Amino acid sequence: MTAIFWTIMAVFFETAGKRVGSLAVNFIRLVTGFIMLSIFVYFRRGYLLPTDATLHNWTWLGISGLVGFFFADLFLFQAYVEIGTRITMLILASGPPITAILGYLVLGERLSLAGIVGMLITVGGIAIVILSKDSDDKKFKVNHPLKGIIFSLLGAIGNSVGMIFTKIGIGDYSPFAATQIRIITGFIGFLILFACTNRWEDLKKAVLDKKAITFIALGSIFGPFLGVSFQLMSLQYTTAGISSTITSIMPVTILPFSVLIFKEKLTIKEVLGALISVIGIAILFLI
Repeated sequence: MTAIFWTIMAVFFETAGKRVGSLAVNFIRLVTGFIMLSIFVYFRRGYLLPTDATLHNWTWLGISGLVGFFFADLFLFQAYVEIGTRITMLILASGPPITAILGYLVLGERLSLAGIVGMLITVGGIAIVILSKDSDDKKFKVNHPLKGIIFSLLGAIGNSVGMIFTKIGIGDYSPFAATQIRIITGFIGFLILFACTNRWEDLKKAVLDKKAITFIALGSIFGPFLGVSFQLMSLQYTTAGISSTITSIMPVTILPFSVLIFKEKLTIKEVLGALISVIGIAILFLI
């Protein structure tokens, strides 16, 4: 469910980001997502805000929110604009290998020989799509904007680090209330950024764009509200690695949207690369 929700979210946020910019989309979606989530949590738990969280919850989930909702999404949402949702999600498939290494180093989770092979296969699948051989000098070249690829990689690293901090901080606490904490600290990060860069005029224009606001609202339902909460639920019932594996089928789930909504023409190499990446992730954690 997380993978499906995030795929739908990315489609809405890419569309909105191309209209009003990724910074405005990030700021507004955290506000709308938090409002939706708080209303739901109030009726589910009886708390409007996570006032019953411990210092341990607030510390680690707060750090997770800064890393995941602020740092990672700052780059990720701009990558949607630079190289599109499909390529961004494919590069995000590098997240599970990063998570596996961090899980091994920080959480003591198992990392087998098969897992290492899975990492190499995943990276190979990504390379098939983003690299091509120059016919003149026979060297490999990147066939997508390098800035967008770097932004995607930074987003993947941020998401992986955020997941580890979440795993440490959530314990048996409500995943929905945990998401509230993460959104609060992520929002504070963007608030400081807007104040330092004086981008309030961009935010005002975005709020007045009815189509952009509609796309952001819909994306907020599937992202900060449903998607992230379901991801945290999965972390409570399985390891960080397995959760990442199933979530990371997005390079495949995005393909129908790319064709039907963005009218992109897919090559056999691109579809094959996406499938290989997902297979690599499965080997990484499930064997």
